[in-house]
Parts: sequence; structure tokens; C-alpha cells
Amino acid sequence: MLRFSKKHSYQGVLICVEGIDGSGKSTQIELLHSFLKQKGIDVVLTQWNSSELISKTTKKAKKKNLLSGRTFSLLHAVDFADRLERTIKPALKAGFVVLADRYVYTAFARDVARDVDPEWVRNMYGFAIKPDMTFYFDVSPKDSLERICSNRQPGFYEAGMDMKLSNNPYKSYVLFQNRIVEQYKKMTDEFGLIKIDAMQTIRQKQEFIRKNVSELLNKRGIHIEG
Repeated sequence: MLRFSKKHSYQGVLICVEGIDGSGKSTQIELLHSFLKQKGIDVVLTQWNSSELISKTTKKAKKKNLLSGRTFSLLHAVDFADRLERTIKPALKAGFVVLADRYVYTAFARDVARDVDPEWVRNMYGFAIKPDMTFYFDVSPKDSLERICSNRQPGFYEAGMDMKLSNNPYKSYVLFQNRIVEQYKKMTDEFGLIKIDAMQTIRQKQEFIRKNVSELLNKRGIHIEG
């Protein structure tokens, strides 16, 4: 299986956030992005499944609700590879701080939750760069569902309806996301993910993240004043 054994040699810093939907990770990384920009730090934010090369194809395929677990995995791997080469690596080479809203750990968790072979998935992402720091936002699927439903309904694949765990989308969501959480918890120690209680306040989480990121950047010679 894939093991991130070597640190990258680029001048920049790669920081990632992980967690199931409704964990608040996207809000937190956007706040961190704004904070670093205000401090004059060169920073880039990249999101999962956002490559111009493949994201439209993935969206069209999802609408038909016909993707198998392995096809799902392959599409996301192509998306990630494109963003790695076009966005992440160039920014790191230029000395930027790269913030990633989801990284390869998302694939490791979601794809395995869809019964795709763990070794196959990890080998497919063998070209990935080891992040300098990754935060994992821990939240229960039930709390996640409650947060999501306050604004929208869970999507077909988000609820794991393709897995036929339940005909009820809400029950299916909890069952499927539980599978994903199990994978994340296994990876916390394996990859050194920094666990954050997602039920803390937005301010508490952001203060914790800023403290850890500031310490990391200072060690890398990128100083944040104030």
C-alpha cells in the first residue's frame, strides 16, 4: 500500500483539510486562506474535484447515477493528477502556501467505503506529494446530516445510494458516512492527521488551525507577523 515516506523538496508548504460533508472543513480553510492573504503570504486554495479538464465530465456522469465505485475512483484520480501538475506543484515550486480542501485521503476513505480495494486505490495515487500538515475534522454522520439538511438535501452519491445500503436516503447517508469515518479514523495515526473536534465553535477551530499553521510556517522560514 501507498506510504508517504518522503517529504517533498519544494520551497512552498502544502496544508490540507479532510472530513466528511458537513464537518465545517471548507469554512475553516477559506478562513485560513483569507487570514494568510491578509498577512501578505502567497497562498493558493485548491478544491477536490475542481479540475477544468475532468470536473464537467464527472458532474455529467454523476447526474446519470450510473458510476461504479472503481469508475468513480478513476475519475477523481484524473482530476487530482491534473490539479497536482497544473496548480499544486507549480505553486509549491514558486514558494506558495497551498491549501487543499480535501486531498488523497478523501479517495482513500470514500473509495474504500464503496468496497474498492484499498491497495488498488492507494497505488493509483502513488504519485501524490506528502502534505506538510493535514487537519481531520471529526464529526458524527448524524450531526453531519443535520447540518447539511439545514440548507439542502444530501445528494445521491453523497448519501451512498449507489451502495444500496437503504432505500431511505437519510438512513443511507448515515450508514455510508459511517463507513467513511471508519476509514478516516484508521488514517489518523497512519498518516499523522491532526484531529479537530468539528463540534467546536468556528472561532475555536480557526484559532487552533492558525496556531498550528503559524508554527509550521515559521519553521519553514515563512513568518506571520501579529
